[in-house]
Amino acid sequence: MMWCFLWLLSLGPPVAPALGMNRVAARVCYRWQASNFSGLFQDGDVIIGGLFSLYSKPPSLNQDFTQQPLYQSCSSLEALPLQYVYAMLFALEEINHSTTLLPGVRLGFHLHDSCALPLWALHAVLSLVGGNSSTCNPEYSYEDGEENSKSQILSRLLGPLSVPLMSYTASSPSLSDRTQFPNFFRTMPSDIYQARAIARLTIRFKWTWIGAVVANNDYGLMAVKEETQGAGVCLAFVETLSRQNIVSDARRAAQAIQSSAAKVILIFTWYTDVRELFLQLVERNVTDRQFLASEAWSTSGVLLQNPSTSKVAKGVLGVAIRSSTLPGFEKYLRKLKPSLHPHNEFLREYWENIFQCRETTPDNDSSSSESPLPFCSGTESLETVNDIFTDMSQLRVTYNVYQAVYAVAHALHSLLSCPDISSSPANKNFNCSVPKQIKPIEVLQHLNTVNFTTTQGELFYFEGADVPAKYDLVNWQMTPEGELKLVRIGLVDGYDLKLDETAIQWRTGFRQVPMSVCSESCPAGTRMATRKGEPVCCFDCIPCAEGEFSNRTGSHSCEPCRYDYWSNAKKTACLPRHLDFLSYNETLGITLTVVSVSGVTVTTAVFVVFLHYRQTPMVRANNSELSFLLLVSLKLCFLCSLVFIGRPSAWSCRFQQAAFGISFVLSVSCLKVKTIVVLAAFRSAHPGAEALMRWFGPGQQRGSICLFTSIQIVICIIWLTVSPPVPKPDFELPGLKVTLRCAMASAVGFSLVLGYIGLLACSCLILAFLARKLPDNFNEAKLITFSMLIFCAVWVAFIPAYVSSPGKYAVAVEIFAILASSYGLLLCIFAPKCFIILLRPENNTKKHMMAR
Repeated sequence: MMWCFLWLLSLGPPVAPALGMNRVAARVCYRWQASNFSGLFQDGDVIIGGLFSLYSKPPSLNQDFTQQPLYQSCSSLEALPLQYVYAMLFALEEINHSTTLLPGVRLGFHLHDSCALPLWALHAVLSLVGGNSSTCNPEYSYEDGEENSKSQILSRLLGPLSVPLMSYTASSPSLSDRTQFPNFFRTMPSDIYQARAIARLTIRFKWTWIGAVVANNDYGLMAVKEETQGAGVCLAFVETLSRQNIVSDARRAAQAIQSSAAKVILIFTWYTDVRELFLQLVERNVTDRQFLASEAWSTSGVLLQNPSTSKVAKGVLGVAIRSSTLPGFEKYLRKLKPSLHPHNEFLREYWENIFQCRETTPDNDSSSSESPLPFCSGTESLETVNDIFTDMSQLRVTYNVYQAVYAVAHALHSLLSCPDISSSPANKNFNCSVPKQIKPIEVLQHLNTVNFTTTQGELFYFEGADVPAKYDLVNWQMTPEGELKLVRIGLVDGYDLKLDETAIQWRTGFRQVPMSVCSESCPAGTRMATRKGEPVCCFDCIPCAEGEFSNRTGSHSCEPCRYDYWSNAKKTACLPRHLDFLSYNETLGITLTVVSVSGVTVTTAVFVVFLHYRQTPMVRANNSELSFLLLVSLKLCFLCSLVFIGRPSAWSCRFQQAAFGISFVLSVSCLKVKTIVVLAAFRSAHPGAEALMRWFGPGQQRGSICLFTSIQIVICIIWLTVSPPVPKPDFELPGLKVTLRCAMASAVGFSLVLGYIGLLACSCLILAFLARKLPDNFNEAKLITFSMLIFCAVWVAFIPAYVSSPGKYAVAVEIFAILASSYGLLLCIFAPKCFIILLRPENNTKKHMMAR
């Protein structure tokens, strides 16, 4: 008889009835014998081994090294793993009664409890691989392993023997590596899928600040890795739980949950650990946390039915192994009785736990006879029991066990089936196997290619070591009766996640998604700035700079606006920039216009006065022709300032600079010629200097003014022809308003215009300064000197003010300089004369003018 062993190890909540099979001590070879190492078995043509974690409390170990280690019995039988056991036995019974699957071949089994300890699992495997129950001859086995660490250990142990190993709960992603574990298979998807599904849930609900309580192994730490890889998800804390120190670890984790600001807690560990953690949270009255559950506890009936759990676990959102149905399985379980299977200790212990009575045993089992429980009446039946063992609503891991058995059966069927040689000439060299000739490597090869349709109508096959990943998304919801129930709200198919958000009941009992963030999401118009030394989920919200915007919440950076757009006041959008210029409608424009018109008016009034009193000595003594020409040029200076106000255009940009440059050159030229006339007049009084005035008579004076003015005209013509100023928006300046100004395409031309005016003004100032002390009672050179000082001061101050003024204010500065210098010339030159003409007419005589 060939042995095949299917070892089943559980990550999920344990359960426990047992099939009525003989309880035997495993007959193993040499030192693998253990006094308390018991199990169930049934003979068959092919034996399938199974390993289950039926007990949750491991024995205390004596570590004083004074005696040889002894395998003490585990305690606290769990009901759910016992359901897994009977799922295996139910599947074997179906297969043995099938006329199409393995006809003529009877499958047997040999089952052991591993007590969730790797050492026990290793012991059981070695006992089975080492030899059968009667001969101790070496045999090979097919194993169905449990848990990640045990599966890795057993796979490495059985790998050199090419003995296939199948698990229904081992989910570590590392087990998918066929180079390390070529003999490993599983009906449980890799944890990578559920971890990424949970990570996507945290991102979907914008939980950026969560806590994590995980198993202290690859199972839990892998989940932490996947969470931290999620975009924008940070872990407020990570607490690990170890089975050996579960009470102290759970106490520490509960304290971390209570003190943390994280409102969403990821728990990635076994349901027995979660049970202890929830008890600790109940003691601390921590009832305001939203829990994310891994498949290891998301469907735990033990937790759902625990009254204490409902205080802290309402609204749990989790990933669960896909649920399915097993027709006939419930009827099979409810017919179980210890009296029909007197040697089945597992079923007998479960029976005692449920009915609080003990069955009599044929061999007067000492443990039974010492029990304080009364004898059962014989009327007890599982037909009336509703607990985890008989619950058919959540057949998840149970269905994985069922599929594992069928996968083995189909691989054996493929191996033991002989093709019709007459119809398949290509298979003439095919060697048919019989049960006693099965080699482990043959089973391994056929498992790799197994492909069949389950009794539920689903296609089953392996992708390497794995089956296609499918999960349910579940939610723990409170019923009106105050009990927790499990509700399916979505599914995971590979990396695809489908979720009905409207069906979720959160911990608050309402449909509003709870928040769990380290920092509130930054509103539009701001950006996130991480705090030094803190996770990226903890940040401050910094307003966007001028000219930048962010139009969504939680923006990591602000986007710059286009050059012709500018950010609004809230920095949430970019608006088209408005053209701005010095207009006649605004206060500054109106003020400058009034001042300019006032200057024109005053100049006109002076002109009229001089025209009316043109025959008086005061007017005639100061060269009336030059005075009238100066008044005209000053009027042009006042008027040219008006060209600078209003929307700039191509012609206005050209005209304003030309008018400004020419009118001021004309004014300064008149003053310069007047100063030269004064100097020449006094020099001509000296002997031998009579000819000086003949050489600088009225004709020469007019010619000099024309010459000085013509030079400026030529400069303006060249400048405005070659590179004239053009109206251009100044986008370099910040703000929603863009100044439309006359941009100087050539700074050289503008500099020459200003420089030439400055040259004439400086030379005029020097000449007037030299003539300031001439012995006239009314010496006009003094007035010219003072006027030119004001003129030069204004334009020297103009340069830095013009350069530093933003936008339209630069234009206002230039207008102000024009008006200030024009008023300076007008008042300094003509105010004293008008005072004498109008208010001191007695001084307006030739005698008074010639007096020294």
